[in-house]
Amino acid sequence: MKAIKPVIISGKEVLPIVEGGKGVAVSNGRTCGAFAAAGAVGTFSGVNADDYDENGHPKPVIYEGRTRQERHRELIEMGIRGAIRQARIAHDLSNGEGRIHMNVLWEMGGAEEIMEGALEGARGLIHGVTCGAGMPYKVAEIAARHNVYYYPIISSARAFRALWKRSFHKIPHLLGGVVYEDPWLAGGHNGLTNVEDPRQPQDPLPRVIELRKTMREMGVAEVPVFMAGGVWFLREWAEWLDNAEVGPIAFQYGSRPLLTQESPIPDGWKQRLLTLKAGDVLLHRFSPTGFYSSAVRNDFLRTLEARSERQVSYSREPSDVLSEAIAIGARGREIFVTPADAIRVRSWLESGYTQGIRTPDGTMVFTTPDESTEILKDQRDCMGCLSSCAFSNWSQNEAGTTGRLADPRSFCIQKTLQSIAHGGNVENELMFAGHNAYRFGEDPFYANGFIPTVGQLVERIMQGD
Repeated sequence: MKAIKPVIISGKEVLPIVEGGKGVAVSNGRTCGAFAAAGAVGTFSGVNADDYDENGHPKPVIYEGRTRQERHRELIEMGIRGAIRQARIAHDLSNGEGRIHMNVLWEMGGAEEIMEGALEGARGLIHGVTCGAGMPYKVAEIAARHNVYYYPIISSARAFRALWKRSFHKIPHLLGGVVYEDPWLAGGHNGLTNVEDPRQPQDPLPRVIELRKTMREMGVAEVPVFMAGGVWFLREWAEWLDNAEVGPIAFQYGSRPLLTQESPIPDGWKQRLLTLKAGDVLLHRFSPTGFYSSAVRNDFLRTLEARSERQVSYSREPSDVLSEAIAIGARGREIFVTPADAIRVRSWLESGYTQGIRTPDGTMVFTTPDESTEILKDQRDCMGCLSSCAFSNWSQNEAGTTGRLADPRSFCIQKTLQSIAHGGNVENELMFAGHNAYRFGEDPFYANGFIPTVGQLVERIMQGD
């Protein structure tokens, strides 16, 4: 095993270990502060971060506004308060060691305002901002206003080149690093493009070497790259260490910090991680962001898969192709489908899937009455947690809408992530995970249900394991 050398991150020499930022109360000030105290880089999430009451309990997320715009304003204000609280906790726990970063999704609702509010309210406590899930071209100027480093999360050299030309070249001195998030291995939302096959993973090494070549062309040759996605044992990445083509490198961990004593996720979630098998994490397209994302294939995802399978093309008027009439709903309104689909639809209706809901793609999905009621309620309760949401058709634009039908094949991501982070049933909620999460059950470090502290985890990682 080659020596694992420190790197300069956000102006300080630290271990080349970075906590991956996971939103909605999963990467918080406690985990962030512990990573920093261990001499590494801690990351708390600025995505709907928890605030606490006088007893130290998370404040319930309750929206009082009657309109989406009013609830969106509440979401932004809660997000700023929560991020400031988590930054202060991380700072207090870090003991002046390591570095403290905040992670923000570019496509989250109110991203710019939350970033600005958190950096101003926690001035001097945050050393860097990581930002992805989209093309975060404004993160550089926001970081510059608050004199912190910025770290774009990208999945290709092409994306970095576009960001550099549009914005980053104006503020090169605060580019602290570039997070390469592998689109086939990372958990959460992934940066697969239309020209990449989700079923054909590519070796990350050539992609990172291409990224480094691009960075050298741009004049930021010695800025570190964070390898994110699929990282478990550092001994498996020996060829990346002291590799002139790769350059300065650090390794970002998203899944392993979940199973630590400081991790705030409920015990049921932690225990479920220990049971995962290879193939249990699904790369899917159900997210209301429109991005691919990776999560445990539990009952929640199976329900979405089955819902999309109960889907047919339809018309309100007959045609040569859509010629078979089907009466649906309480009023018995007719739709026209193909003769083959008519057989399927009748079987769904007989099985209790009696509610047809239109999709923006000219199809109809069939649900139970209870499912339909829940879908419609979640869409009405939208608080604008994304800049643009396929599920509710919310948008931050002046019209307040995407202009498309709300998509019943998706789900309210804010609702499910809040639920799983605060004690919801892990089988019935979205459970983000990287594709290596099954290794918890194979790694002897976690034998007999052992859950380490963050300090013990960092020590273990630095030994190559």
